[in-house]
Amino acid sequence: MDITWILTIFVIGFLGSFISGMVGIGGSIINYPMLLFIPPALGYAAFSPQEVSAISAVQVFFASFLGMLVFRKGGLLHKQLVAYMGISIIIGSFLGSFVSNSLSSAVINMVYAVLALIAAIMMFLPKEGSDSQDVSKVTFNKPLAVSLALIIGTVSGIVGAAGAFITVPVMLVVLKIPTRIAIASSLAITFISSIGSTTGKLMGGHMLLIPSIVLVSASLIASPIGAKLSKKINTKMLQWILALLITATVVKIWISILF
Repeated sequence: MDITWILTIFVIGFLGSFISGMVGIGGSIINYPMLLFIPPALGYAAFSPQEVSAISAVQVFFASFLGMLVFRKGGLLHKQLVAYMGISIIIGSFLGSFVSNSLSSAVINMVYAVLALIAAIMMFLPKEGSDSQDVSKVTFNKPLAVSLALIIGTVSGIVGAAGAFITVPVMLVVLKIPTRIAIASSLAITFISSIGSTTGKLMGGHMLLIPSIVLVSASLIASPIGAKLSKKINTKMLQWILALLITATVVKIWISILF
């Protein structure tokens, strides 16, 4: 362990937290592959997948919380949407965790891959909703929001991964939530769902103290910066950034299944 190793982990955490704050999809999309492959590529000891999953969960917890606070101060957090979808996602994740015990790895991976592909396609569909930033004027179909969140939570529970990158497209395309409000609310929902996953990882014994502290330190700086920048970037640009990130995730998932 040396300063270069610490800087490497910090940069990885910074990028993941920055993207988490900016587009509201959680930093694990960036952190997981980078933590898995970059340290050994630089000659350092490799983290196991369980260790990467655990320290990524801690990073997502702090990054989503800090990003959420920035958007909350800007009045972009839709509390009712967060309550309906957050509670439903938690219930779904418990159901998914229970169901996953009876499914094969191939089935689990395929379910996730199909849902991720749908999310990617949705990001390229026209967004017809208003881009108003007045939360009080934004309405949504509550039964539909609860049903979709339950599905997202169940699938996330089955595969043991965050469903934030699926939640945002659903908010934008199906529920017609304005982009910035969808990003802010997604961060809050991600924070709620990450409480359970972080607790589980802590109890599982795979948590590494120093990498986790380094990632959290990066989150304290990067997530608020990403969230503040998000409020200044054109909403169409944010949607394209989201679309590219989700597409990259889908490609990674399908490559792992097919090859």
